[in-house]
Amino acid sequence: MRLSQTFNKTTKTIPGDEQAANAKLLIQAGYIYKEMAGVYAYLPLGLKVIENIKQIVREEMNGLGASELLMTSLQAKDVWELTGRWDDDKVDVWFKSQLKNGTEVGFGWSHEEPLMMMISKYVKSYRDLPVSVYQFQTKLRNELRAKSGIMRGREFLMKDMYAFSRTQAELDEFYERTKQAYLNVYKKVGLGPYTYLTFASGGAFTQFSHEFQTVTDSGEDTIYLDQNKGLAVNEEVYSDEVLSQLGLKKEELKEVRASEVGNIFNFGSAKGEQMDVYFTDESGQRKPVFLSSYGIGVSRLMGVIAEHFYDEKGLIWPKEIAPAQVYLISIGDDAVIKQADELYNVLTESGVAVIYDDRDVRPGEKFADADLMGIPWRVVINSETATNGKYEIKGRTEASPVNLAKDSLLEKISGPEK
Repeated sequence: MRLSQTFNKTTKTIPGDEQAANAKLLIQAGYIYKEMAGVYAYLPLGLKVIENIKQIVREEMNGLGASELLMTSLQAKDVWELTGRWDDDKVDVWFKSQLKNGTEVGFGWSHEEPLMMMISKYVKSYRDLPVSVYQFQTKLRNELRAKSGIMRGREFLMKDMYAFSRTQAELDEFYERTKQAYLNVYKKVGLGPYTYLTFASGGAFTQFSHEFQTVTDSGEDTIYLDQNKGLAVNEEVYSDEVLSQLGLKKEELKEVRASEVGNIFNFGSAKGEQMDVYFTDESGQRKPVFLSSYGIGVSRLMGVIAEHFYDEKGLIWPKEIAPAQVYLISIGDDAVIKQADELYNVLTESGVAVIYDDRDVRPGEKFADADLMGIPWRVVINSETATNGKYEIKGRTEASPVNLAKDSLLEKISGPEK
């Protein structure tokens, strides 16, 4: 993309009520726009990051054999009443409204009940199971205090997956495979070394759950971590009984701050029984469908990554999710611009995503925006490089640039980012 033709503006103005580094950086770099407390719009570059994260998640979910669909945001009251979760005393984050005919509706904060109701129309026999489906959808939760930028909002993008099984053993097998798929996601987005499977409370979902927590100083959770075992316990369920159950010892645990980047729930047969969702097994007996639920807040994950990878100059995106791999800058006359145009075409034709800063602004502004936006590689073409046929390239965290010929430049860009 050429910046002169793209809706993207960096800014030094930050809303006064923003405290989180992710919100400040993403607003400054032109990735998001704050609509109101806990509600953000994703601008073109921010949407590219979101789509890159979604694709990584999508590949892992497809690898589990799950199918992508899209459910409705408007939800029926009577479906949720079957399990008691329409009650505000049990679920205190509902946004609710009424249709013009007076019918009460809710705005989706999760989708277990609607999916169970849908499955009941299609699953009759053991031959119809197991099945798993997932979606990417905007969720709405009426949080009392929206804070931490896009890490905790009232509106956010979520990947939620639901698996329907015939037995607890079948559920457990899928549950364990999904744990690994989630760890694969965090590794691919750059958070692998900092993210741990964590034993936690199930809240409005189940009695207990498993979270995936990323260690970061800005995290809103306290966890107790055993780095050798790669396991942690959330402070909310930290007790001698839980530690004994998990085989963890207090003296081997480290107290750290962390942010939740995923959560998975094992409902067993409870929802099938509550909602009368049954199937006929091989012997002709009527059995309840088993349910497990798996969530990754995609926009939240983007915020945690931003919170984790930045310095005094701006963001530092891992190359797998960066909106572009190269920030191309031209500084000079028509000959320089011609060479920059040619390199832009070569890179894009090679499949390299490029932000081409062809604006008529000072070089210092271009350099500052390249760092602020956090693009892995900065390539500069000026009168000197145009004369000797080389290009100035610098990794986002490298101290100084080097001049390379085109082939060497392409080889460097395709390798690990700096």
